[in-house]
Amino acid sequence: MRIAESLIAELEREGKSTERILERVPQDNVDWRPHAKSRTIGELAWHLATLPRMGVVGLREGKRETSGARPPQRAGSDFVGTFRQSLEELKTELNATSDEVLLNEKFSFVRNGEPVLSFPKLGLIRTVILNHSIHHRGQLSVYLRLLDVPVPVVYGSTADEDAFERR
Repeated sequence: MRIAESLIAELEREGKSTERILERVPQDNVDWRPHAKSRTIGELAWHLATLPRMGVVGLREGKRETSGARPPQRAGSDFVGTFRQSLEELKTELNATSDEVLLNEKFSFVRNGEPVLSFPKLGLIRTVILNHSIHHRGQLSVYLRLLDVPVPVVYGSTADEDAFERR
C-alpha cells in the first residue's frame, strides 16, 4: 500500500467526524467567541473547513509563509461543502504524490522567505493537516457545548449522542 492511500483512508475516517461537527455550527451565531482572544466560531469553522487546502498548497509548493495573520471570517459560509471540496482536492493531490516525495521532500514554514521549521511532506499531512484538524475540531466541540448546541459523536458517545445508536 502506498503511503498516500493510508493517509487518504485516515483523512476520510476523520473527515466524517469533522463534517458532523461543522454541520452543527449555528449560522445565526458565527460571530460568537468564548473569549476576547479566541476566534469566533465562524472563523474557527472556516479554518477547519479549509485546512485540507493548506495540504494541497504545501505538497505543491513545499512552503507556507507564516505572517501570523488570521484569514477573514466567512460568515454564512457552507462550512461542510467547503470542507468536502477541500478534502477532495487534498485526496487528488495525495493520489498524485509518490512515497518518495512524501518521505524525502521537505515542507517548510517560512517567515520573510527564510525557513523557520522544516520537515518531510509526510509530516505536513500527519501533523499540520490531520493532527491540527483534530485539535481544532476539539475546540469547536467546546464552542458548541458552550452555545448549548448538541455535540455529535466523534470517537465515542457524547452527552448528547450515543455512538452505538443506529442512525
